Amino acid sequence: MKKNLFYLIIVVAAVLSIGTSPLNAAEPIKIGILQGLSGALEVYAKAEVTGFKMGLEWATKGTNQIIGRDVQLLVEDTQLKPDRAKMLLTKMYGDDKVDIAVGPTSSGVALAILPVAEEFKKILMVEPAVADSITGANWNRYIFRTGRNSSQDAISNAVAIAKPGVSIAAIAQDYAFGRDGVTAYKQAAEKLGAKVIHEEYTDPKATDFTAPIQKIIAALKDKPAPKYVFIIWAGKGGPIPQMLSSGLDKYGIQITSGGNVLDALKMMKPLKGMIGATYYYYENPKNPVNDWFVKEHFARFKEPPDFFTCGGFAAASAIVSAITKAGSTDTEKLIAVMEGMEFMTPKGKMIFRKDDHQALQSMFAFKLDEKPNVEWAIPVLVRELSPEETAPPIMNKK
Repeated sequence: MKKNLFYLIIVVAAVLSIGTSPLNAAEPIKIGILQGLSGALEVYAKAEVTGFKMGLEWATKGTNQIIGRDVQLLVEDTQLKPDRAKMLLTKMYGDDKVDIAVGPTSSGVALAILPVAEEFKKILMVEPAVADSITGANWNRYIFRTGRNSSQDAISNAVAIAKPGVSIAAIAQDYAFGRDGVTAYKQAAEKLGAKVIHEEYTDPKATDFTAPIQKIIAALKDKPAPKYVFIIWAGKGGPIPQMLSSGLDKYGIQITSGGNVLDALKMMKPLKGMIGATYYYYENPKNPVNDWFVKEHFARFKEPPDFFTCGGFAAASAIVSAITKAGSTDTEKLIAVMEGMEFMTPKGKMIFRKDDHQALQSMFAFKLDEKPNVEWAIPVLVRELSPEETAPPIMNKK
């Protein structure tokens, strides 16, 4: 009898040990991150990954857990190649079984991978690619975007300068980001009474802008003031240095542009007084989330958080909020809670619009200043533009 009891105890203990084995612990939540970690946009991409990790830390209160499950990040480099990005996202959804994916950096790459999310019926959180068509003509219900789109950029920049009597020329890179940006800007500026009279599109890798600058001068030189050239550029290089040395001021032509990463703002110090609008500059938002973000980023990296670091943070905050509210990583449950969902970011509150899953968000009108002891031009806040004020038109297929 004692012998049988002893064996019974051993069996029960074995069963209990199996039941509490780490092998049976809750599976981690897997998040795939696709960014262009090498190439022309690598500065943006690396900032996105840093921001995502900090946002995850803030949103989970340092636990790295959501609904009691550990979070596992799988980070891949698209190399800014659409085919490679499609392959990587297919692998993430199919082989790696990620619950949700985030990225990419380039609008062209983003447009190539949207159908992959629809094929696998898994959410793709687009951050930071901005082309309007991502949440417009090429959208599907599995696409959400925390990043601002071209129209939000355009509306905020247009509000900064556009009014009746203003003449504008635009220069941008010749791909989805640039063309969508100029189209949206033109619509917003002309709605406010200005006229966009000339557009130039250049090779994204261009280094000589002599010809397009001369065409812009020819288009604007005889127009009455005020007159501007609006510059849209992503990545390294760009026309600003040549614009500054081209004699625009001789014709009364002013430069206007959006905010950018700190490295780009270094080149903009000679543009003191320039008016524009930006997605984020670390001194502009006033809220506890941004206070934590700025303090921690300075402590860890000895420099402020950048434009795209904020974007990665926002994506992480949205994902933690969604999974927590849904109590699940099931795609349909996530979509149900994310449509209309509000969540906090360093910029302040964002909200996913139900119609197209675009995050509505504040933007910041600024006037550039410069100080000898600061390496970059400072976008001094003129006015915070509300999410409602900068809401883009709904352009999807619905």
